[in-house]
Amino acid sequence: EPLDALLGDYRRLIEPNVTHWNHPGFLAYFAITGSGPGILGEALAAGLNVNAMLWKTGPAPTELEETVTDWLRQMMGLPPQFRGHINDTASISSLLAIAAARHRVHDGDVRTRGMAGRVDLPPLTVYASEHAHSSIDKAVITLGLGHENLRKVPVDAAFRMNVAALGAAIAADRRTGRLPIAVVATAGTTSTTSVDLLVDVAKIARREKLWLHVDAAYAGAAAICPEYRQLMTGLEEADSIVVNPHKWLFTPVDCSVLLLREPDALKAAFVFTPEYLKTSEGAGGATNLMDYGPQLGRRFRALKLWFVIRAFGVEGLRERIRAHCALAREFAQWVEKEPGFELCAPLPFSTVCFRAAPPGTPEEQDAFNERLLNWVNGEGPVFLSHTRLRDRFVLRLAIGNLRTTREHVARAWELIASHARRLRAA
Repeated sequence: EPLDALLGDYRRLIEPNVTHWNHPGFLAYFAITGSGPGILGEALAAGLNVNAMLWKTGPAPTELEETVTDWLRQMMGLPPQFRGHINDTASISSLLAIAAARHRVHDGDVRTRGMAGRVDLPPLTVYASEHAHSSIDKAVITLGLGHENLRKVPVDAAFRMNVAALGAAIAADRRTGRLPIAVVATAGTTSTTSVDLLVDVAKIARREKLWLHVDAAYAGAAAICPEYRQLMTGLEEADSIVVNPHKWLFTPVDCSVLLLREPDALKAAFVFTPEYLKTSEGAGGATNLMDYGPQLGRRFRALKLWFVIRAFGVEGLRERIRAHCALAREFAQWVEKEPGFELCAPLPFSTVCFRAAPPGTPEEQDAFNERLLNWVNGEGPVFLSHTRLRDRFVLRLAIGNLRTTREHVARAWELIASHARRLRAA
């Protein structure tokens, strides 16, 4: 078929029927804005069509990945021993981190002997906040640890992992013969963007000799701003950290950076080199990216991140993150001033959790908020999401789109407030 026909069908069938994450009114989930420089980098990478599995098959992609992830490390103020590895999503980055933690058990013999039917290997347990991302659940399932061996630790009033409860859970598991292997802390939870008490969690992890992984997929980008980095003190104590440039650093999806204190720990879990993949460069110490995960085929993801950092500059990225946080604070002020509305969580970054609070039972209030969300999203100009906090239906407004301005946020509030008044009057 001619290209005109393909493009015509694209405009007629595809473009009108997708959820437009690049729209400035997209305020539902953490943004994945595809900026101009990032889109250009993605297109050029597709044109090159490189498989960067080995240094030999992709020397520039390999070395650029090492360079650009080190730029990100420096921007976040992390120690020089951290090294970055680019994956597709935080789901895979976190899975790899927990796989590295699993490999340390019994000097790595899980890799050789597996875990099935072993009476000499106690159940391996992982600990995470009850507000941890669902990818942590999927990681323990995928790695064969068993979902029942993921301990969900209660949170405090600010939705942060309860450190005392964490210590008690580890102690209880040791008493019953389980083997704790890792703690997953979160810097910027999906529901509220709360940051776990990283310093305190790190102390427990070190005392108990557990791998500490920090899911900073969203808020890690804010660590490039010194004032927000202070909210994540203790990040530098982690064994591994995941940050998604495709969330708040305006890089087209997918691009997830796993930063490792000891990258050889990840390599030990996955390195396997058949004869046809052996090279003199690898034998000589060159990095082969295939050694740091299960994938052999690897896209050239570093190029778009390289374009974004160079095009915007560190100060340009900081400026936009700060602007988003300022817009979120202003929105929160509107919520506080409006009778019949309430904020439902602290506001450390750019996501506001709030709800209408009309007269009625908690269940009636939940139903009111759900109808309100559907009405607002049905209008079209903005798109919001929800979560449940303390078993109550809560609305979320997440600002992170490169093109979102005060006008879009004000329009969202206008729709929310006006529809709430109509619902109350109905």
